[in-house]
Amino acid sequence: MSTHTKLTRALGAALLLAAVAPALVAQGARRGSILIRNGTVLTVTKGTLQNSDVLVENGKITRIGQNIAAPAGAEVYDATGKFVMPGIIDPHSHMMMDGINEGSLSVTSMTRVSDVLNPTAPNIYRAVAGGVTMVNLLHGSANTIGGQSATVKLKVGRPTSEMLVADAPAGIKFALGENVTRKNRANFPGAPAPRYPTSRMGQEEVIRDAFTRAQAYKAEWDAFRARPAGRNAAAAIAPRRDLELEPLVEILEGRRFIHAHTYRADETMMLLELAAEFGFKVRTLQHALEAYKIAPEIRAAGASMSAFADSWSYKIEAFDAIPYNVAITVRAGVLSTINSDSDERIRRLNIDAAKMMRYGGLTEDEAMATITINGAWQVGLEARTGSLEVGKDADIGIWNGHPFSVYSRVERTIIDGETYFDRAQDEAARARLAAERTELENAEPNRMAPPRGAPAGRPNPSTGRNR
Repeated sequence: MSTHTKLTRALGAALLLAAVAPALVAQGARRGSILIRNGTVLTVTKGTLQNSDVLVENGKITRIGQNIAAPAGAEVYDATGKFVMPGIIDPHSHMMMDGINEGSLSVTSMTRVSDVLNPTAPNIYRAVAGGVTMVNLLHGSANTIGGQSATVKLKVGRPTSEMLVADAPAGIKFALGENVTRKNRANFPGAPAPRYPTSRMGQEEVIRDAFTRAQAYKAEWDAFRARPAGRNAAAAIAPRRDLELEPLVEILEGRRFIHAHTYRADETMMLLELAAEFGFKVRTLQHALEAYKIAPEIRAAGASMSAFADSWSYKIEAFDAIPYNVAITVRAGVLSTINSDSDERIRRLNIDAAKMMRYGGLTEDEAMATITINGAWQVGLEARTGSLEVGKDADIGIWNGHPFSVYSRVERTIIDGETYFDRAQDEAARARLAAERTELENAEPNRMAPPRGAPAGRPNPSTGRNR
């Protein structure tokens, strides 16, 4: 794809976001009541309800049932023949991040994903158009202990301060395997010198050393806080703050979740055993392509897993991956999810979940849980979102057919009771956007200078050359 084509596509997406988002934000700002009437309601946790209504008030689901009366002033959405499901949750994403890896050190627990979020990224709108309402934004996998993660609701057109789920439990990214050792870097001219560790045994030592230092740091602060009150108490000097170790202390105290990139069963067991030694838990094993080999051990450790549906053999670590991985772990009692790790695949998580019925025979509700309530648990928000239940956040997708069909599409996406994607508004804006794009392409500042001796003309968007 030419650079010009990439730029014009990005321009088109940006124009769509700029044109549609303000109207949706203005509509959502009223935060009025919505009665979704007479749809097939896929609650995930309470079964499937036929010909049922969902009432949304003040950002929450307040009633689910049949023949619910619309409150005064409420919008009534006719969902006859349509399917209503919880918003899709992606437990592993790098969307809207201007920086993914801080790869200079092996431990970068002091860095924060929330500092590099771009609320104008076009893929936000595309994800919402695919029914996605919440993502777990993770630091990359260049570090044994990476940066702090962020849980975000995809409120298109809003600032990042409104997208971040302020009271979501804190998280952090760990990583094991070849992405950390970076052996492949030697194949590229100008690559930096190898950085410790360059082996799996080195990765274990890095984690052990970091938590040994964190234990000592925690002991210093515990002693300082427990000092006896008295005449000299005010003169006591607090330990020096260490921004690298503070997040690790939060892990030791159970106040920060670990999301660990891991592929092979042996390295996964290393991390689980080390966690048991230091007395902390691993919340989610990300990718976990060999989880099926050690599913009972993962369950015993209280960890969960999040995998691709059917990606394998794209590198040596993935040679033992199988499409039955998720089904096997679910049957073993491991809470499991499907993730995208991609700004594009995120729009098709509904189909990836459907594959779990084909590969391993999960029930419809079990497969649906892999992209909804289970992901909510992995980020610690299962009491608020991830299923259609009274009292939960109104994070909802309305589909024109069953979400597991490749022929179905999202008609509306609602987050906290506000509409952030409406297909009717989207389609209504397309003709105006096409005209605006043509006008911009023909504007003098955007014309490409013709080659010497060639006639002037408008550039061809597909080639970047003049027609």
